Amino acid sequence: MELYEKCSQFTIAREAMELGYYPYFIPLSDTEGTEVTIDGRKLIMIGSNNYLGLTTHPKVREAAIEAVRKYGTSCTGSRFLNGTLAIHKQLEQELADFVGKEAALVFSTGYQTNVGTISALVGRDDVVITDKDDHASIVDGCRLSLGKMLRFRHNDVDSLERALAKCRPDQGKLVVVDGVFSMGGDIAPLPEIIPLCKKYDARLMVDDAHSIGVLGKNGCGTASHFGITDDVDLIMGTFSKSFASLGGFIAGEELAIHYIQHHARSLIFSAAMPAASVAACLAALDVMHTDPDRRKRLMALADRMRKAFQELGYDTGLSETPIIPIIIGDDIPTVMMWKALFEAGVYTNPVIPPAVPPSKSRLRTSYMATHTDEQMDRVLTLFEQVGRKVGFI
Repeated sequence: MELYEKCSQFTIAREAMELGYYPYFIPLSDTEGTEVTIDGRKLIMIGSNNYLGLTTHPKVREAAIEAVRKYGTSCTGSRFLNGTLAIHKQLEQELADFVGKEAALVFSTGYQTNVGTISALVGRDDVVITDKDDHASIVDGCRLSLGKMLRFRHNDVDSLERALAKCRPDQGKLVVVDGVFSMGGDIAPLPEIIPLCKKYDARLMVDDAHSIGVLGKNGCGTASHFGITDDVDLIMGTFSKSFASLGGFIAGEELAIHYIQHHARSLIFSAAMPAASVAACLAALDVMHTDPDRRKRLMALADRMRKAFQELGYDTGLSETPIIPIIIGDDIPTVMMWKALFEAGVYTNPVIPPAVPPSKSRLRTSYMATHTDEQMDRVLTLFEQVGRKVGFI
């Protein structure tokens, strides 16, 4: 096959565009968080990961602007060589303290954090064991490592134990799970996973991308939520969600973080986080400490929406967090629901295989502390009208 032949054979996206049912890469001309403007029309945004609504917080905005004035727009180099700023080190120490670990290391993206951490730690004779619903960046980190990858059924501790039992006692073992799963909004059963890791002498890494700022005391994450921080070896988080910025971090024992710092290729060979992104993270972290009511508002709003969707007859799966899936089932009805809601003024995310299992296509909705009750009333009204119009409820 000629190299570009596969490109000419890929037609499904263009066909969807021609039919007006292409839901991806939609340009937003303006956004203030809870609302976005598309082609001059305002929509209520319930598809964002901006859980605490901090992208528009005056303190976060001003911190980023001031950092540009002081440091410029880029570090123009990797952390390993000339790209480490004093505020990188400050952020790392504050993050380590925040999640209750000895040390932390920041990367330029959350994707790079998982890829770099896993591929650095998992060597040729090691085994990495992942939940089948783990994020793609975890899967790619496993593929780039030199070790063996095993997978277990989603949140199934019996399946996890069978995978652990396949490993030799002398092998290094790393179990990696999402704290909150991005497509279902459900939480990893860490209190059940930890005893198995101890039994089989495995290390545990938790991806808290969707948990930081949401779960635990002041939003410290899933381990804090369960009160078992000391039993989780590595805590990973991203800045592109509750932190209203861009980047990621890994936190754990200083010994492990030091090793990752000198072996993670995605850190060593990538430009460092710009100062504006770092400063925004520091400001967001301060808001998390000083304004706990923001997180309480978020969780109360999510509970309200989840209950209301269920009362309308929608399947919200096992959601326990501000990520609330509306499980439709087949691909075509899912896209039809997305399109009808989009035209009515509600922005959601349609998710179809391979991002979710077959017959589990859904609209992924997610909520912000800054959503108003009036906006949520409008969303529920439109979900009822559209659901009845397309015959789904």
